[in-house]
Amino acid sequence: MTRVFNFSAGPAVLPQEVLQQAAEEMLDWHGSGMSVMEMSHRGKEFISIYEAAERDLRDLLGVPGNYRILFLQGGGIGENAIVPLNLVGRKSQPAVVDFVNTGSWSSKSIKEAKKYCQVNVAASSEAQKFTAIPPRESWKLSRNAAYVHICTNETIDGVEFQYTPDIAADTDGAPLVADMSSHILSREIDVSKYGVIFGGAQKNIGPAGLTLVIVRDDLIGQALPICPSAFDWKLVADNNSMYNTPPTYAIYIAGLVFQWLKRQGGVKAMEQRNIAKAALLYDYLDSTGFYSNNIAKESRSRMNVPFFLKDETLNEAFLAGAKERNLLQLKGHKSVGGMRASIYNAMPVEGVQALVDYLKEFEKKHG
Repeated sequence: MTRVFNFSAGPAVLPQEVLQQAAEEMLDWHGSGMSVMEMSHRGKEFISIYEAAERDLRDLLGVPGNYRILFLQGGGIGENAIVPLNLVGRKSQPAVVDFVNTGSWSSKSIKEAKKYCQVNVAASSEAQKFTAIPPRESWKLSRNAAYVHICTNETIDGVEFQYTPDIAADTDGAPLVADMSSHILSREIDVSKYGVIFGGAQKNIGPAGLTLVIVRDDLIGQALPICPSAFDWKLVADNNSMYNTPPTYAIYIAGLVFQWLKRQGGVKAMEQRNIAKAALLYDYLDSTGFYSNNIAKESRSRMNVPFFLKDETLNEAFLAGAKERNLLQLKGHKSVGGMRASIYNAMPVEGVQALVDYLKEFEKKHG
């Protein structure tokens, strides 16, 4: 069996231990005689899987007791609608929502939210081609916003918040909502500083199909009448994420990933590995004129590293050579171009080192 180094932005690499365990349990989960795929979501077997996954995630992130963890469907894009449908009802209509536009996913969030509320773009780095997080002091927040939305890691553009913005002084208690799809569990966070955290699972957690929402209790129960029942956070919370059939197998895999993370030393240990992996790649990119990364150093993502060849006529040759060395999914997003290496939790340092070795080799040959 040949396992490649998979730098895909998502669906993304999973820990090999997790895949092996899932394979071993495929036909018979813990003597039940059933695959997890075949279980009733209301049966005692799956309930035990669900409860363990929720408990482990709460432990890993230090989720306070006054927050609910919801397992949903629809992905991050779905939450771009589900969040306003659940939160704008907190304010008299038409409600205003503040956004900080830091890249492609923020832009999609803004476009979707405009269907349900008024949008104020409090700050944007679009004029700088999304190469940095707008300084906090430049944000023009609305005093009475229903919430403030940020994307804490832009998967496509490669920018990441290195801090949690404090918005209390400029708003009347607006909750901070964060799309953490592509870096949740990669670094320590203080959940209590956010009203809502959400993310698709297919980058750092598990297979596509599962969406996580962590929401403070007081923000539940105010959904707009037009909100679909399956996405009403109160109905979902009251039914322990089983108001409808949840993505059971994706929850199972996520639970195995949570267990794997605990065996690695938890989020704190994983963050140190991610810092080292990112430094290994960025340090080489910064040392040469043959490649470039255009993101401001203080805003660089540890998870998604876009880079460009100085001579872009060599792009196809670069990708072909990478494939020969089992370094896959390095082509940049079509909206940005160039290359992109996604180095999530499950990407071992050996994979990043193999990429750096290839970068050096290719430069020596073509530079």
